[in-house]
Amino acid sequence: MIPQSFKDIVSNVENAGFFQTLAMIIFILFFVVVVYIVINRPKKYYSEEENAPLEKDHDDDKFTL
Repeated sequence: MIPQSFKDIVSNVENAGFFQTLAMIIFILFFVVVVYIVINRPKKYYSEEENAPLEKDHDDDKFTL
């Protein structure tokens, strides 16, 4: 039998609810860690990147085909 959906695949696995819960916990922890890292970086870390779209890059003028 070829499974037609993800539900068909998961329904045949023992402890499927446990694995779904574990996957959700891992995703939430990863998201919280990424947010924590971004918030705790010093503001100087982002100072060059925040003005990058506004600055004129002179290296692009030298591009030729």
